[in-house]
Amino acid sequence: MFPHHREREQPIFSARAHVFQIDPSTKRNWIPASKHAVTVSFFYDANRNVYRIISVGGTKAIINCTVTPSMTFTKTSQKFGQWADSRANTVYGLGFATEQQLHQFSDKFKEVKDAARLSREKSQDKELVNTALTIAAPQFSQDLADELQSPPVMCVNGPEDKLFRSQSADITLSSEKERIKKMLSEGSICEMNLEAELFTLQDSNSKLVAALHEANTNVEQWKKQLAAYQEETERLREQVAELEAHGGQGPSDLLKDELTQSLEELEALLKAKDEEIHILQSKKAEYHEMEHARDEAIHRLRETEMRNSELERRIQNTEQNLSNSLEDRDRVDTEIQRAIEILDIKIFDLNDLRQSLVKLIDK
Repeated sequence: MFPHHREREQPIFSARAHVFQIDPSTKRNWIPASKHAVTVSFFYDANRNVYRIISVGGTKAIINCTVTPSMTFTKTSQKFGQWADSRANTVYGLGFATEQQLHQFSDKFKEVKDAARLSREKSQDKELVNTALTIAAPQFSQDLADELQSPPVMCVNGPEDKLFRSQSADITLSSEKERIKKMLSEGSICEMNLEAELFTLQDSNSKLVAALHEANTNVEQWKKQLAAYQEETERLREQVAELEAHGGQGPSDLLKDELTQSLEELEALLKAKDEEIHILQSKKAEYHEMEHARDEAIHRLRETEMRNSELERRIQNTEQNLSNSLEDRDRVDTEIQRAIEILDIKIFDLNDLRQSLVKLIDK
């Protein structure tokens, strides 16, 4: 089935990225779907007029997502973005090597989503026109029937004030709980962003380590070559000095010119090697900067985890306080109901007493 679709689908855009999927159990942590960067491509099926995002790692399809108008690609950092696939019940995340690649993928995602929306609207226009009149009349009748059958609103002076106070307490506690949950979700998003940045830094770190090892090997070789060139230069200088001391002519002048030219070539080569050594030393400094940035990212990730733990503890305390408040409210409601019943009995007794006094006066 998959190869058959690939035969009639045409690729329209491709990019290299590290693919992640959200952890289905926690809905907060990212799980790498590929060990290395893979190709993520947009495909268009002209027969079905459908756009899909496909990425294959080895023989396994890592991403097989049909683009719908309701999807949104969100940039969560300079090199990381994500979108949700409701059909697969998951969230995909992509980590790019550069910020420019992220912008290109985001622009293409928006373009494909708009194209899918236009295609859907075009296919539904005719159906909407044909069914508009059929839907309008039954809907109007149903609305009228619902209005006629709606029950009247009743109001009792006594319990209304108590109900209002209970609803106010529920609204206050619910708003506090929602606020803390929002803070926790924001902390989780920040943690995911830091994990993605840490993964990118680790990948760059491994590349820089390999380049540094290779550069160190080349530096040792160039140092040996440089020492050999310096010895050859000193030997040629001595030969030139001997020739100048003898003051020879004819073939000696020609030999002197050749030695001078060789000496200039060796000096130019030495200068080029010095520049290469300087470039490698600057790369080594960049490697140390990357290590420092990685350590800072790990530190920020740990701080975020500590903040999330604190927020979870606060939510547990708030839930406990909410439970205690609900129990207190139920107890107060019970006492109020008991007091109301006692007052009702007293009022009934007073009413009987009043009627008895009226009867006595009439006699």
